[in-house]
Amino acid sequence: MSKGPGNNPRFRQSRARNAGPAPKVQRDPAEIIGMRLNKYIAHSGICSRRQAGEYVKDGLVKVNDVLEINPAYQVQEGDVITFRGTVVQPEEELVYILLNKPSGVITTLSDEHGRKTVMDVLAGAVKQRIYPVGRLDRDTTGLLLLTNDGQLAKKLMHPSHEVPKVYEATLDKPVTPEDLAKITAGLTLEDGPVSVDWVNYLKPDQQEVVSMEIHLGRNRIVRRIFEHLGYQVVKLDRPYLAGLTKKDLPRSYFRYLTPQEITMLKHFVK
Repeated sequence: MSKGPGNNPRFRQSRARNAGPAPKVQRDPAEIIGMRLNKYIAHSGICSRRQAGEYVKDGLVKVNDVLEINPAYQVQEGDVITFRGTVVQPEEELVYILLNKPSGVITTLSDEHGRKTVMDVLAGAVKQRIYPVGRLDRDTTGLLLLTNDGQLAKKLMHPSHEVPKVYEATLDKPVTPEDLAKITAGLTLEDGPVSVDWVNYLKPDQQEVVSMEIHLGRNRIVRRIFEHLGYQVVKLDRPYLAGLTKKDLPRSYFRYLTPQEITMLKHFVK
């Protein structure tokens, strides 16, 4: 287990067998030569490859100021490609990182009070400009996804996709079975009704520790559920996020997702 961020100001990359390879910072120009036009458009961050093919057929793409409606056109050296009149180029390789966040680190891009953010602590370890998908409170630990795939991030955070998240909450006193039943049935907080997928004691003999699956993304939702019932959350951890777990990922470590995990994530947002 690594030390906290105060003693170790950099997150460490996991070399476990379940870690994916680090992507290249920039595309090799040789990779672009011969690339299909629809793939070129998709890699420019505009849309999916399938949608890019439709855009080409609809006459929205030009190559060297000449309309090109064949999605299979192979890009040549020196080609200038425009989409709706704007020059486009493939972005950096898309990056998908899973981080086991320690307590005391903020998930915003910057902090007006000068406190450490996830981006501060990842600086130097990851070359690409990435962003957190959603947020974890400063004192909440556990899984956080970071990426430069804006389309996937937006979809993962949208309530309609109901991306599952599991939290383990340690309370200031044992939670009664009656209160677990109330959570299961659904509560109404100040900002509306709240439902969970399931809630249980993590261990039968430790009723102050509760595990809960939820797909809502509202601010401090788990803490507010228990506060509503008269409890205070002492510790809060997220061990599961959209099919991803903390296996072989100690606190303050990060790893790149595997291609299979990336495909799985995209399945969640179809």
